[in-house]
Amino acid sequence: MKYLMNEQLRANLSVGKAVEQWLSPRQHENYVALRYLTIYKERNGTYSTSYIECFDDGDENFIDIGEFSALHPDEPAVLNTFDAIGEALQFVLDTYNATMDKFVAAGMIQEEYRDYLKSR
Repeated sequence: MKYLMNEQLRANLSVGKAVEQWLSPRQHENYVALRYLTIYKERNGTYSTSYIECFDDGDENFIDIGEFSALHPDEPAVLNTFDAIGEALQFVLDTYNATMDKFVAAGMIQEEYRDYLKSR
């Protein structure tokens, strides 16, 4: 099973394991912007969301999306912090059109990128 069930998603976050979600790429005139988000637990017990946009620097042999060039390297990643898991989840659902059934464990976003490469 690739995607986390709701219980797994919340359990991962509760114990400090990050989760990620691939978002639909955005086509611009001269390039494609890849997009994904991460939710993770901070040391102080709050939950942070991170929204990342990057260039499609990869191929079948280089899928580490975390190493791709940031779309706006001079701007910090978009971070938001919440007191509860539910608040963080609702934020990404509302703000980025994330869906509850497409979260993966941290580190699996590369597999989502691999699937994207196969589908284009």
